[in-house]
Amino acid sequence: MKRIILTSILVLIALTYTTNTNHQIVIEPLVEEVITPKTYKMIFAGDIMLDRGVRKMIKDYGEDYSFPFLNIKDDLEADIVFANLESMISDQGENIGSIYSFRAEPKAINGLKYAGFNIVSLANNHTFDYDRPAFEDTMQRLTDAGIIYAGAGFNQQEAHSVKIIELDDFKVGFLAYTEFLYPYTFANENRSGVTTLNRENLERDIVKAKDEVDFLIVTFHCGDEYQEKPNQNQITWSEGAIDYGADMVIGHHPHVTQPIKKYNGKYIAYSLGNFVFDQYFSEETMSGFLFEIEIQEGKITSAKKKHYKLNEYYQPEVYQEEVIG
Repeated sequence: MKRIILTSILVLIALTYTTNTNHQIVIEPLVEEVITPKTYKMIFAGDIMLDRGVRKMIKDYGEDYSFPFLNIKDDLEADIVFANLESMISDQGENIGSIYSFRAEPKAINGLKYAGFNIVSLANNHTFDYDRPAFEDTMQRLTDAGIIYAGAGFNQQEAHSVKIIELDDFKVGFLAYTEFLYPYTFANENRSGVTTLNRENLERDIVKAKDEVDFLIVTFHCGDEYQEKPNQNQITWSEGAIDYGADMVIGHHPHVTQPIKKYNGKYIAYSLGNFVFDQYFSEETMSGFLFEIEIQEGKITSAKKKHYKLNEYYQPEVYQEEVIG
C-alpha cells in the first residue's frame, strides 16, 4: 500500500516538474491565466446632410462621396459608429416639404460606408421630405449596404423594434424617436413610417428592448434649433428614457452642441451638433463634437468628446479631445 502511495506522489511530481539539459529538476510555477475583458468602442455623431451645399462641394471636387469624411475618417475607427441621417438617399419621390427639403443621390451611400457608419437614425423631421417612396427606397439602400437604420420601418412592428448590433456575445440596442413629424409619417400595421413618440410607446419599447440587449441606447431628434441649452421636452424625454431602463441617450436636431450630463449615473448627450452640413452662417453651426465611449463588461470605462470644426468644404476636422468624468 505504501508503495502505491509513493508511486502516485512521484507521478504527480512528474506532472508539475520538468528536467533541463543538465538533468536537474526545475520547478515550473503554475501560472493562472488572466483573461482581460474585451473593450468595445462606440462613436456617436450628429446630423449628416449630403444634399445642397455639401453635394455641390462633392461634385466640384471629384464626384466622390468619401470627400466630406476624408479629414475625420481616422477618428471614426470604432466597433459602432452612429449618426442622424438628415437627407434620404434616393432617386425616387417628389418634394412634399419646403425649400429646406433634402434628398441625396443614391451613390451618397458610399460616403457613409467609407466613413464606417454602421447605424443611423431615420427618425427626424426630414425623413419624409420626398415622401414615402424616397423613404422606403432609403431603408432598402441602407440595408443593401449593410447599414442598420433605427426609428423607422416598413411597418409599425419593425419601426418600434430595437435594432441590435452584436459585438461577440455583447448585444447593443438602439431605439430612435422624433417629436417633429405628423400622423401621416407614423408607421402602422400596414404602412411604413417612423416611430410614434409618446410616453406609453417609449416605456413599452424600452422595457421590451432591455430583455433583448445588454446595453440600450435611445436617440431623440428634438429641441430648439440653434439653442445651446436643452429645452424642457428634451430633458423630460431623455430622463424618462433613463428611468425606463435606457443605458444612454443621444440627442440631435438643434444644429449646435448642447451639454452632456449624467442622470442617475447614465450619460445624456443632448445635442452633438452638425457633423456634415452646410450651415455656414455661424461658428456654432460649423462645429460639433463626436461622443466616444469605451465599454468593458457592460460598463462605460471611458468617455470623451472629440471637438471638430467644419472647413470651407464642409469637412469636419478634429482639433481637440476632452475627457469626460
